Amino acid sequence: MRKTLAFLLTILLCLTGAFSLAEEAGEVEQETFTCEEYEYKGMTMTELANVVSAFKESEAMGFSGMKRGEAYYKPMVELFDKLLENDFAVYIVTATERNIVREVIRGALDIPPSHVIGTEYGYTATTQGDAVDTDYTFQPSDQIVFDGTYEGENAKTSKVDAIVREIGQQPVLAFGNSSGDLAMEIYTISNNPYKSAAYMVVADDAEREYGDPDSAAEKKASYENMGISVISMRDDFKTIYGDGVEKTGIVQSVKEPVQDEAAAVTEPVPATEEMAEDTGSIQYVLYLGTNDKDTNKPVFTQSEAMEKAREILIRLFGGYTIQEAHGGWIGDDGMEYQEYTLIIYLSDTTADQVHTAANELIDVFRQSSVMIQANPTKTEFYSGN
Repeated sequence: MRKTLAFLLTILLCLTGAFSLAEEAGEVEQETFTCEEYEYKGMTMTELANVVSAFKESEAMGFSGMKRGEAYYKPMVELFDKLLENDFAVYIVTATERNIVREVIRGALDIPPSHVIGTEYGYTATTQGDAVDTDYTFQPSDQIVFDGTYEGENAKTSKVDAIVREIGQQPVLAFGNSSGDLAMEIYTISNNPYKSAAYMVVADDAEREYGDPDSAAEKKASYENMGISVISMRDDFKTIYGDGVEKTGIVQSVKEPVQDEAAAVTEPVPATEEMAEDTGSIQYVLYLGTNDKDTNKPVFTQSEAMEKAREILIRLFGGYTIQEAHGGWIGDDGMEYQEYTLIIYLSDTTADQVHTAANELIDVFRQSSVMIQANPTKTEFYSGN
């Protein structure tokens, strides 16, 4: 019997449930792609593959000498290869939409598509219309496309459910890097009839990566108390991304002053009559810092910050698009500070709903404020001629 491994390979990409299809520099109109769970509606698997392929060729944010498609932790890839050599069956269990991950790893990891388990979006056939699947027969001219529905995020205990449903066998090894992986790891080492182990990679390297040694030390103690072993990026990784890759530090500064220590929203620019006739909608862009307002230290690790934001946005809006940035500024004390920042795009909502979300984000992330931009937007779901 082959040994089974539920393996979360850490990938340095914008891999969220609402994978951003827009270029960071703004060369592609982001508003076309930022409409919550409808982001992929009407897109075929081939079209998605083309978008992900282009994304993989873009520069990895915060680093030089590396494309996004190359941004793997090299020691974890080496471990992956060793496991395959020893006849382990390897699965990627992720909170990202599974078809995105299938394309991300294509050509880089020897994992079959069936071994990628992730968040699900609904599908339909191009000529199916409103018919339910059980009442419709797929036709030769049909293609499968995303139908705009969201089946729920594959995170925390949902990962355990997915392992039971799709693998049908308790893993003997599990690797993760955030609290969203804890359920999978605890499941792996609990009441297992075979020898088992779980490992957590902690981001404690502030020289070669954007880690936080103090926060990582706290996490290390907590994980070890649970029976989970810790892999230190700083102490256990001889290299992280390989030769020729360097951390660039400040990527984008988003620490801008706001009035009255409150969430700020810019006045929306009046839309043209033509745009108003098309959509009449406003896109809200939130810049969420993750450093404590009092200590200027990260409140969470980067992966935990992303997970916390996802939980809030899914609950309040049902969907989201997030991009990552690394900002920096000189404080009143003359010291240079750096901050991992989440850029959140919200459409089809109201200013009041956005402020409700901002209030919760300010509290959870211990911020003085959240910068909010309100921009008129023209949205189009284009499915071809």
